[in-house]
Amino acid sequence: MDSSVTYRVDVQITAPVYPTEIEARVAEAIQRLFPASDPTLQHGELVAECHEMDRFSELLHRQEILDTARGSLFDGREGDTIAFDLKKQAAYEGRVNFAVGEPDELGEIHVRVRVDDPDPEAFIDHVAPPTRDGVPIDTDQTDR
Repeated sequence: MDSSVTYRVDVQITAPVYPTEIEARVAEAIQRLFPASDPTLQHGELVAECHEMDRFSELLHRQEILDTARGSLFDGREGDTIAFDLKKQAAYEGRVNFAVGEPDELGEIHVRVRVDDPDPEAFIDHVAPPTRDGVPIDTDQTDR
């Protein structure tokens, strides 16, 4: 991971808060993955913004799900934006679990990342680097 590159991103996070849920717990779920965010309730959903995904990346490494994460991030890429959904319960436990298939009954945490600099592919490589035999490889040393 090249720490000398400065990444400019806008991360927008939203999550519905249902009557059966406790708002503070949903906010805590968001902040466990994105601690720089400050969720506020707007029209029945929590809305937050931040400008980095360091904790999220750290969790991907710790959980050893970099390949899964890369697939989800690249699948959700459209132009300079990357969009993906996460399961609330896992987030509350401090884990990353991408929501795929049928929507969860509690709804998901929706994440949209707009990459200003350098580009979405480089940012994905930063957050979830490619691996070889499960070990992250230095993308600066390899040809893409």
